[in-house]
Amino acid sequence: MNFDKIVDELSELSKYENLYHATINDTPMPSVSDLQSIVDNLNIVLFPGFFGESELKKETVKYYIGAILDKIHIMLTEQIKRGFCFACTESKSDCENCAYKAKDCASSFIEKLPKIKHLLSTDVVAAYNGDPASSSYGETIYCYPSIIALTHYRIAHELLLLGVPLIPRIITEISHSKTGIDMHPCASIGEYFFIDHGTGVVIGETTVIGKNVRLYQGVTLGAKSFPLDANGKPIKGIPRHPLVEDDVIIYSNVTILGRVTIGKGAVIGGNMWITKDVKEGEKIIFKSHTSNDSF
Repeated sequence: MNFDKIVDELSELSKYENLYHATINDTPMPSVSDLQSIVDNLNIVLFPGFFGESELKKETVKYYIGAILDKIHIMLTEQIKRGFCFACTESKSDCENCAYKAKDCASSFIEKLPKIKHLLSTDVVAAYNGDPASSSYGETIYCYPSIIALTHYRIAHELLLLGVPLIPRIITEISHSKTGIDMHPCASIGEYFFIDHGTGVVIGETTVIGKNVRLYQGVTLGAKSFPLDANGKPIKGIPRHPLVEDDVIIYSNVTILGRVTIGKGAVIGGNMWITKDVKEGEKIIFKSHTSNDSF
């Protein structure tokens, strides 16, 4: 084996520039393990008693959460700074801007935690009410992949709204690996959202989901195609995923593609392929092998 030749070829950066990254100031990439630790600590803050100290007392919860929040702020500031540095094109002398922006963003995110907690509380209620197999709110918090995925998503979504690069996508991909639920942090999802079972669900970048929506396993809210620019490259960021209005139920293995609207209160039966708007209150049902139209 010609070891030196292999090393030389692997080190030929000009040939594989897209596989090499170094920031101008040599700041390390964001740490996936540290981001997972941040989410774990956020779980303690958002669901006290379920995660972290299991013998937490009401008299001390305020101090406990305060100490955890301080740790989160320090860790998150560092990771956000790394995210900014990853996307930064400024000179090394201007790099202090990333540190200042990171601290401000981390503080702004901490201020968003009451909002995140409220949204997750509605998701827990939706999971409990939407599944007769659930015996308590605590069971949904502790056991349901939907709540794991939504916790990661709602954290990532708020970071994305604050302009943090890269970090939100890493956080949702951590959840994707754990649960099989693929939720882009840019998607907009309302209150009381529930994904039953969860495995194989895909929610694309520009998806908009209203309140009190329920999905089952294998649902895809995706795009039909990618418009190209003059150079033949996909145009990024344009709306291309479905709009799902309030009170919609979408059963298992449904694929909905493109910027179509699923009207308020609609029900989509399993194994359907949808590329056109669905009217308010409409039921789309595959009739073969069904005994009736009730859901």
